Amino acid sequence: MKKGLFILCFLCCLQSVQSQVVIPMKVTELETLIRDTRVPMLVNFWATWCKPCIAEIPGFEETVKKFGKDSLQILLVSLDSREDFPEGIVKTVNQRHFTSPLAWLDETNADYFCPKIDSSWTGAIPATLLVNPKTGQRKFFEQPLTPQKLEKEIMAILGR
Repeated sequence: MKKGLFILCFLCCLQSVQSQVVIPMKVTELETLIRDTRVPMLVNFWATWCKPCIAEIPGFEETVKKFGKDSLQILLVSLDSREDFPEGIVKTVNQRHFTSPLAWLDETNADYFCPKIDSSWTGAIPATLLVNPKTGQRKFFEQPLTPQKLEKEIMAILGR
């Protein structure tokens, strides 16, 4: 639990850093982070080669800013290959001016890690998980989300 909280705090602090840092993470560590979070969280699964993923991230970042980091945290989890970690991921993030905390899922077997995130996940991306630890709510989307749809879903999971 302490490790998960440390990772979350570290990732949140990275938002203010100019050059992005990508934290490698096993799915078990990500599960712990999600389980132990005290603040509602948006976890977006993406890759540098996924055009719909890249297209939705700016809208995600703007939408999450509306709620404030005390109300909602965001974590972008890259599913890129080991060859792209970390340089290829950082290059794309810097070119696109993404500012959210970043992790790289250090896993290669989607049949193993997908059901650990959500039992309905087939492995397609973009995919997004919304979690509210205060209510125990979880909602998973295996599709691109518009900023309007995302805001509506965030409002619902926050009970607003």
